[in-house]
Amino acid sequence: MKVLLIGSGGREHAVAWKLAQSPELTRLYAAPGNPGIAEHATLVAVNTEDNDAVVAFCKDNAIDFVVVGPEAPLVAGVADRLRAEGFAVFGPSAAAAQLEGSKGFTKDICARYDIPTGAYQRFNNAPKAKAYIREQGAPIVVKADGLAAGKGVTVAMTVDEALAAVDDCFEGAFGAAGAEVVVEAYLDGEEASFFCLSDGKHALALATAQDHKRVGEGDTGPNTGGMGAYSPAPVMTPEMVERTMKEIIEPTMRGMAESGYPFSGVFFAGLMITKKGPELIEYNVRFGDPECQVLMMRLKSDLLPILYATATGTLEKVTAEWSDDPALTVVMASKGYPGGYDKNTPITSIPEAGEGAKVFHAGTALKHGGLVATGGRVLNVTATGKTVGEAQSRAYALLDQVEWDNGFCRRDIGWQAIKREKA
Repeated sequence: MKVLLIGSGGREHAVAWKLAQSPELTRLYAAPGNPGIAEHATLVAVNTEDNDAVVAFCKDNAIDFVVVGPEAPLVAGVADRLRAEGFAVFGPSAAAAQLEGSKGFTKDICARYDIPTGAYQRFNNAPKAKAYIREQGAPIVVKADGLAAGKGVTVAMTVDEALAAVDDCFEGAFGAAGAEVVVEAYLDGEEASFFCLSDGKHALALATAQDHKRVGEGDTGPNTGGMGAYSPAPVMTPEMVERTMKEIIEPTMRGMAESGYPFSGVFFAGLMITKKGPELIEYNVRFGDPECQVLMMRLKSDLLPILYATATGTLEKVTAEWSDDPALTVVMASKGYPGGYDKNTPITSIPEAGEGAKVFHAGTALKHGGLVATGGRVLNVTATGKTVGEAQSRAYALLDQVEWDNGFCRRDIGWQAIKREKA
């Protein structure tokens, strides 16, 4: 099977690495890819924001299957355009991708189909949003409605912080994403990520993960796209997984179909496990980054037929087998992230990873023959172990061999799970 993978981040490197292991794969292309992905795929200079260009490449190269990594092309309708031309695509339609593209859309689906989530209101102007916040009090959550690269959410512990977050949104800190704001109740509990495939009619539960969103150790400082993750999430017991499927995933799948937006792709449910059980924080419509990296390390099954079954409505015919060994990934980021940072800083050495370990490239490029850091989150140093503690030790031992002067990381990824293991 000839496959085109769209994307250039750490998530796409993990997917490329896993797809490349499939005996069903004959050729893997990636657009635009990165130097890590180039180890597994032929990189092609196709403008992935131009749906016509993507279709033309697929026709010219007789592509059998397209896997879309990031959310932006999905929200922009690349899957619709490809399907209209007869191509099999992993990823939802633009209409179904509103589950990630609009926080308000998701909250409305939850309200309509009785899916447990925090109480909310939608606002298109600051004075009304601020009046609601003053009425509700803090802690409270303020979200830019649209895509904001994982940074449009403020968990405000004071009313003043929430009011400032409203100003940020309406004054353009997140561009068009902040034209509407969702204000919702603060949920108290432990966060977890749950991944489940859907072909519109059938669902296949994958695995759980937990990520560390804040930039600083002890989960302090501003939110980021994610500073590390581990899988499985201990808080997601078999009972909690079953409840999540019954109370959140299955009603969403039915509700999306009934609403005229059948969902094909991956449900990435951000959950809060509260005293009442699992509640939905938000949906993403693609694999998480860096959660995908730990999922791919644990997946024992061939990824390609599973994704293809999702895309072709035959999900009930496949299963996914997982290693019991936990996996953990640590993000190496450019100093200054999530604020301003220097670009094109040299990465002089990346270690060879052994069995059960891998350094995934997230924001790298080749310049003048050398590897440089081009993004905020740059490398994902990933390892497995018999326990989360062992996976953590192996990941940091590998990370300490990376030679990159402008890089930094958190040194406590996985601390909650390790605390549980020691208890």
